[in-house]
Amino acid sequence: MTQTPTTHSRSAERPARTANGILMLLLGLLLLVGGPIGVAQDPQNAFVVVAGVLTGVVGLLLLCGLYSLQPNEGMAILLFGDYRGTDRKTGLRWVLPWYSRKKISLRVRNLTSDKLKVNDKRGNPIEIAANVVWRVEDSAQALFDVDDYQAFVNIQVDTGLRDLASHYAYDHGEEHELTLRADAEEVAARLREELSGRVKVAGVVVDEARLAHLAYAPEIASAMLKRQQAEAVLAARRLIVKGAVGMVETALLDLGEREVVELDEDRKAAMVSNLLVVLCADREAQPVVNTGTLYG
Repeated sequence: MTQTPTTHSRSAERPARTANGILMLLLGLLLLVGGPIGVAQDPQNAFVVVAGVLTGVVGLLLLCGLYSLQPNEGMAILLFGDYRGTDRKTGLRWVLPWYSRKKISLRVRNLTSDKLKVNDKRGNPIEIAANVVWRVEDSAQALFDVDDYQAFVNIQVDTGLRDLASHYAYDHGEEHELTLRADAEEVAARLREELSGRVKVAGVVVDEARLAHLAYAPEIASAMLKRQQAEAVLAARRLIVKGAVGMVETALLDLGEREVVELDEDRKAAMVSNLLVVLCADREAQPVVNTGTLYG
């Protein structure tokens, strides 16, 4: 007979039943002070002494149930390990003194991960780090479904970054392919979605996630810089040649329309060659003085 595996039931936050702490503070002080005063009035009466002591003890116990909460804080209430709810009401609060309490911050937190050395989609070693803005949404899951929710978030951020880098190239991707450097917004959205799914089990919500550092690893940074410089030079050359061809074409059309000079095919070819040399050269053109004819 086989047994079906049992799935772990996740905790879910629910409101706790607590009381106003100001009223319980006044009542506790009244009992704590009133008990000794009653004993002092009739110390020979055993019943009065016992009642006064019990009154003082009750007042002390009432004071032990007090706690305070600031905005964006929660207090998980437990009874002998059994979760009884979370109190999010600010100010001085009170619960039965035999209930144990665990305070948890619900404020927004900022995490900057360590620089990780990983391989991108093309196998190039890169350094990558992220800045993540997160907060606890479900206090019960954060406290009881994971051992340490802050350490859990840190580990998941590192894991998510490694997974993200493996799906994108650093730059120079294929046609219409997203890259880590050129498509920051899309990559940030993918990272936020990835991390949100990973930390959901801990009751944590990721509000924002962006790359804080992105660079080639030192051992290939010099080679990649040379490649980027070469590609920049080629792109500039393409633009220069394209512009030069347009200028030559415009010059020939203007000369023909204005009938400044009649050019046969050989002269046009020579003029085009000279103009392209002048326009595309790295250095300034050196004039050549022709003392004869064009064909001399």
